[in-house]
Amino acid sequence: MLFPTTIAGSLPKPHWLAEPQRLWPDWRLGGEELRDAQHDAVRIALFEQQRAGIDLVTDGEQSRRHFVHGFAGALAGVDSDRLVRRGIRGDRYEADCPTIVAEVRRSAPVHVQEMRFARDATTRRLKITIPGPMTIVDTLNDAHYGSRKKAAFAFARAIREEIEELAAAGIDAVQIDEPAFNVYFDEVEEWGIAALDACLEGVRCETAVHVCYGYGVPANLAWKATLGGEWDQYAHLFPFLAQSKAGTVSMELAGSCVPPEVLGMLGDKRVAVGVIDVASDAIETAEEVAATIALARRYLADERVMCSTNCGMAPMDRSIAYAKLRALGAGAALTRH
Repeated sequence: MLFPTTIAGSLPKPHWLAEPQRLWPDWRLGGEELRDAQHDAVRIALFEQQRAGIDLVTDGEQSRRHFVHGFAGALAGVDSDRLVRRGIRGDRYEADCPTIVAEVRRSAPVHVQEMRFARDATTRRLKITIPGPMTIVDTLNDAHYGSRKKAAFAFARAIREEIEELAAAGIDAVQIDEPAFNVYFDEVEEWGIAALDACLEGVRCETAVHVCYGYGVPANLAWKATLGGEWDQYAHLFPFLAQSKAGTVSMELAGSCVPPEVLGMLGDKRVAVGVIDVASDAIETAEEVAATIALARRYLADERVMCSTNCGMAPMDRSIAYAKLRALGAGAALTRH
């Protein structure tokens, strides 16, 4: 099928599960009640994606408080209670960051049980999102390695081990989220792509890497306002990503100042084009989504185009997020027809 649809990863959590419209919300419940509520939230997330016509679905990250810490905090060597407030993403904003206190190891599966539940709950093709090594390192406080590169490759080993079990559990695709790639260009060239490739070496499922301009939160909106009328970050990154082991590159396009001609810099990669703007509450029409897809088709053969959201939807109002999902599905269907 041409123009298959997916989402970048997260969806808003129901108010009965966690604090709404927050990136790092507190859970409303605990113990078995929390687990059951997370399962119910996953069922809703899958239902809403299927109802909208999303082809490659996710669990909406309903069992994670945060897209980075949900994975990194489960690894040995990371102390989630030892928080240090520091600047991240090139000091774009500050965050309370868990601390790396010892050698990072994956001592047990992290998201495997969650994805087994999601696998049993849907017949659609299933994707999991996992934070990438550079983004993890940039979102933690390092009190052990003294080197972002060394820490990144330790996390890459853990990610690779997790993916192996996830593939055995029946997921169809894994997406590595690397928003930090849009900030640290020198490190991307020096070791970032190599760390990404270490995550994906020999994996037995489809692979993708997601690089965007971040959630629609005030700090990111303020940063975007400083970037001028043409955002050139992808022009620095895409030649490197074109040489990576990722089969698909997921990127932001709708409602942005990304010059579409950068699509021509991705070699033969499949591209999950962001056709839904998550930094705006305005709900796209099917025609507007189709117009963004048409823009991408000027630079990509049809079989290389996937249709996605620009970024995750975790901090959005649920009703708006679900309406945007339906617009995504309708715009892709309109393009096919």
